Parts: sequence; structure tokens; C-alpha cells
Amino acid sequence: MDHKLKLLDLVRQKIRLKHYSLRTERAYIDWIKRFILFHHKRHPASMGAPEIRAFLSHLAVARKVAASTQSQALSALIFLYREVLDRDVGWLGEIERAKKPERLPVVFSRGEVRAILLHLDGQHWLMASLLYGAGLRLMECLRLRVKDVDFAYRQILVRDGKGQKDRVTMLPHALVEPLKRQLEKVKVLHEEDLAEGFGEVYLPFALERKFANAGREWGWQYVFPARRRSVDPRTRQERRHHLDEKTLQEAVKKAVRAAKIAKPGSCHTLRHSFATHLLEAGYDIRTVQELLGHKDLRTTMIYTHVLQQGGKGVRSPLDSM
Repeated sequence: MDHKLKLLDLVRQKIRLKHYSLRTERAYIDWIKRFILFHHKRHPASMGAPEIRAFLSHLAVARKVAASTQSQALSALIFLYREVLDRDVGWLGEIERAKKPERLPVVFSRGEVRAILLHLDGQHWLMASLLYGAGLRLMECLRLRVKDVDFAYRQILVRDGKGQKDRVTMLPHALVEPLKRQLEKVKVLHEEDLAEGFGEVYLPFALERKFANAGREWGWQYVFPARRRSVDPRTRQERRHHLDEKTLQEAVKKAVRAAKIAKPGSCHTLRHSFATHLLEAGYDIRTVQELLGHKDLRTTMIYTHVLQQGGKGVRSPLDSM
């Protein structure tokens, strides 16, 4: 048992050296624990490709997990063997893969987006407006820093997005004044924290060691800070983190219901709608790809299928009668 605890500490250490997020750290640790328990608490060093295959196939067949869930489990185990145990597991052979459903993204119409936003207010309205108006992912919105909002050039710099890539997207004109008012409130909150001996936020990568007081500077503060300070689980320091994602997720779900929209919409549906409405307006697909931060154009191409009116653009014979 002590050996197992030591192993997990090594995993955490490697993850932090590579600057992975706390969310990724927790997910990887959880999958490694499940892998060990599935094989009756055997140490991973005594196992290899056959045991990995058995575990992943079990997830697909017995647990019926989604393809993305199985992929995350595989990523965690590859990280464990390559980065922590310094072993290449080689070719894993035939794994029973979870089937990835071929689904088109759900998209709100412009009218539906308006109706949803009408049922939101305050920070929730502003954040949801950014998801739709700038094509931000939920966590990209929550992790926005003051310095990444450029009012002069009307743009937002999304740092360390999916795949640890930076990109630039537009800052909608309609959100300039609401964002300025939001930052005025955040400034007051930050000054109160500083007066109480706090005011420091989490800094990515090794910036905390490189720039000792940068975490207290105004530019590094979150645009959407949490109401209360909390203890950082890694450093044990009391800090003000960004808002929890569940607050916006729940607010958007309530707004979708209040707007009487039957579609299974979420925060991410607003981003889907951003892409689809830009393509509807005639913008080049490469431009939309860059704004979304997609590595592969094929990921963006899925929105062109949404644009094909019912039945791939074919007119029903019933409409000709």
C-alpha cells in the first residue's frame, strides 16, 4: 500500500513538472487508481500491455463508457508508463474500442440564443454572451485574465486553450461596456483582498518562481473571480480562484428551460452556435477554424453539415404538392 502511495506521489510530481492542469491531475490519478484496483492492487510496474488492454476493453464492454472516456483512461495509463515508470508499453494490439457516436452538434438559432440570454443576468449573462459572441469554451471563459482582454484592438487572447495553444478571437462591440463594468467590480474586490494581506492568484507554469509578486498584479487577476477565497489544493495557499464552472452550467440549463427550448442545450451549444452562425453569414471556414482554435479543419467541417437544410438540402416531394 505504501508503494502505491509513493507511485501516485510520483505521478503528481511528473504532472506538475509538465504543467498539466489540476483537472487533468485529478483525472489521471483517478484512472490509475481504477487500473490498479481492477487488477487486484498489483503494482503497475509488474504489468504491461496485456493488462492495459484488459482494463480498456472492460471499460468499453462491461462499463459501456463513452469513447472520450476510454481515450482519457488510455492517456492516463500511457502517461504513467512513459513518464513515471519510464517504460514504453509498445503496441497495445486489439483493444475493444468504445463506439464514438456520429452525432451532429446541437445548434441554437439566433432567436433561441436571444431568448436564452434574456433569461440570464449579471455575470452569467456576460459569460454566456462571451461563449456565443467570441466562441469561447467554458473553461477558457472562466480562466480569462484581465490582461487578456484587449479593448483597444477589440480582441481576446485565449491563452493555453485546448491542446495548450494560444489563439486570438474577437471581442464583440456589444460586450465592451459590460466587460469594463465587470472589471471595475473585480478591481474593488482585488484591492480589498490586497488590504487583507491576500490578492494573489494562481500563475501558470513556472511564473510564480520567475516573477515573485506577479500573482498580486492587476493584470493577472481573473475576469470572473469566485465570491470567496479558497485554499489551493497544491500549494495550500489561500487565494481567490475563478468561478466554478457548475455555476454557469446550471444557469444556462435553467435559461434554456425558461426559454422553452426543447433542444438538449448547454454552454458548449453556444460555441457551436457561434461557429454555425459565422458560416451562415458567409465567413471563410479557415477563419472560423482559427477563431475556434481547431487544430484540424475536419473538426470545423462538421458545422457545414449542420448548414445543409433538412435531408442534405433535398426538397421533400410533399412540399411540391
